[in-house]
Amino acid sequence: MRKITTAVLCVLSVIGSKAQSDQAPFSRPRLVVGIVVDQMRYDYITRFWDRYGDGGFKRMVNEGFNCRNNHYPYAPTKTGPGHASVYTGSTPGVHGIISNDWYDKEQDKMVYCAGDESQEPVGTDSDAGRMSPHRLKTTTVTDQLRLATALRGKVVGVSLKDRGSILPAGHMANAAYWFVGGDEGRWVTSSYYMDELPEWVSRFNSSGKAKSYIKTWEPLYDIDSYVESGTDDNPYEGPFKGEKSPVFPHDLKKLMKNNGGYEILKSVPFGNSLTLDFALESIDGEDLGQDDITDFLAVSFSATDYVGHRFGVNSKEIQDTYLRLDKDLERLLDALDKKVGKGEYTVFLTADHAAVQVPSYLQSLGVPAGYFSQLDFTVHMKKFTKEKYGVDDLIANISNDQIFINHKVAKEHDLSIRKIQQDLVEEAMQYKDIERAYPAYAFTEGEFTERFSALLQRGYNQKRSGDVLLVLAPAVVSYPKTGSTHGSPYNYDTHTPLLFYGKGIQEGKSTVKETHINDAAPTISALLGIAFPSGATGTPVYQALETDE
Repeated sequence: MRKITTAVLCVLSVIGSKAQSDQAPFSRPRLVVGIVVDQMRYDYITRFWDRYGDGGFKRMVNEGFNCRNNHYPYAPTKTGPGHASVYTGSTPGVHGIISNDWYDKEQDKMVYCAGDESQEPVGTDSDAGRMSPHRLKTTTVTDQLRLATALRGKVVGVSLKDRGSILPAGHMANAAYWFVGGDEGRWVTSSYYMDELPEWVSRFNSSGKAKSYIKTWEPLYDIDSYVESGTDDNPYEGPFKGEKSPVFPHDLKKLMKNNGGYEILKSVPFGNSLTLDFALESIDGEDLGQDDITDFLAVSFSATDYVGHRFGVNSKEIQDTYLRLDKDLERLLDALDKKVGKGEYTVFLTADHAAVQVPSYLQSLGVPAGYFSQLDFTVHMKKFTKEKYGVDDLIANISNDQIFINHKVAKEHDLSIRKIQQDLVEEAMQYKDIERAYPAYAFTEGEFTERFSALLQRGYNQKRSGDVLLVLAPAVVSYPKTGSTHGSPYNYDTHTPLLFYGKGIQEGKSTVKETHINDAAPTISALLGIAFPSGATGTPVYQALETDE
């Protein structure tokens, strides 16, 4: 009996070991959906929590994993760099997207992060179609998925903004689509991806869906119940052209002509709904998530950014936009349940940056804040260099809180770049509302550990960034006196949500341990069991994954 028992135990042990060894160290959802909500502060989750339904943000938080202390580990906090960082798992110092537009030192002109004159527009005749990811230096998690599946896994990007679609979709995407307003109101792409629009896209463009959203924007609920936000009529918000004041209701039919035609949809929550309509159509049109080879849908909701820029983070308009986005998020998750299957997909949700409270509003409350004139500063610094060195055109460009020295002129006059950088830093620090200034050589000769210095260093790209990097004082912005903006290394711009949900994700858990936006791509890569993006500097949020750790 003893011998039989021992033999049986041995057999069971072998079977158990075999079963354990057959268990793959990764999860293969049929579809990964990456969501970037443009200009979303983390506290939009908590501030509007009681007003959300159960199927949107609350479903992702309660049934997924919530990174409550998630930040951008670099500056500048802007749309192009943000989308690139989320999907490359790195920072501008590595992936090279240092802003939305930047001064190109070699070409001596401003360039756009997704602009590509070598491409032809598809679906439009406008230059809005001349786009590609060619300025992105590293691979994305979406690229790595394509490589890992021998190009069998499909990748599609969708956003109102071209950069919000192109950069996440990566270099090897099957398609990236963005919205063109004006008289067109169409979803378009470029010859980088295809020669003509697929039939399903043309059909969607002809459906009248965009036109159906040209209607009156009224509060979803009784406006008096929006106690989480400021008054509707105040001097800190910007009205649409043709409006006397920035208050509800906003009649899009009347406003459309003076506000860019269909372009106005980008500045109202209906733009997010239209984005979701198109994204859901892409699931059917491209057969995403219909087999065991993982596909990837990258969706960016951009209307939140436009609304924030116009009305500010304390407006009733921004609250209504997020309450409506919550319903769209519920619609997305319900559709994924039906189209892909419950437990067969994974979703993450984050933002490309957050935003500051309107500085003029902060000033009214006695909080230090203000406005900075880049034009005045540029005139001042050019006058300084002229008087100090007796040389014209020594400053080539001042933009994106950076000063670019004209190296050719400096060389012609046998001037030391290092000395010029030092002098510019010293002069800039005498200027009102400049809080910090760094010479570029400081970022190449050592590694900073102090938070703000480290954030600037990670945003610095040696080939593309300027000779001097500047940081304005807290809540001081170069922007009109209405509406919110972003770009700084301060917490109000860096603290964004990072939620994981679905297959392979811990359910109903959270962490207050600091995580970073460039952790998103490594986390999804680890989940899928694929190689990390080529320049990834982030690490997987292991607490979010269903692991033994």
